[in-house]
Amino acid sequence: MTSAELAKCMDTNPVVVRRTMAGLREAGFVSSEKGHGGGWEIACDLQKVTLRDIYDALGSPSLLAIGINLENPECLVEKAVNRSLTGAFADAEALLVKRLAGVTLAALAEEFRATARRHRTRMSR
Repeated sequence: MTSAELAKCMDTNPVVVRRTMAGLREAGFVSSEKGHGGGWEIACDLQKVTLRDIYDALGSPSLLAIGINLENPECLVEKAVNRSLTGAFADAEALLVKRLAGVTLAALAEEFRATARRHRTRMSR
């Protein structure tokens, strides 16, 4: 698929897709061809690559959309809450990263195929 096609599927900008895919290309997970008929293609063994591998290849970005509040760093309540939450957020992210290591791209591909089969069956009724 091209960056534009992927971007449309993900409701984002093709530039964002190209930047992301470049990191995956550097890790050897995808390859790309320029020009007419080109695009991105998976270039790895789906059985061997996990979501953790993808996460690492993308620079280990923050997985949690929420975080500590830094609006008023002198506020004693904010400081106390932030100290308490920092460890909890770190623990939650560590657990999530650990779980990513147990999900292969092959498992995701099979789940996709099964969902697509169920969808086609419902649509043909």
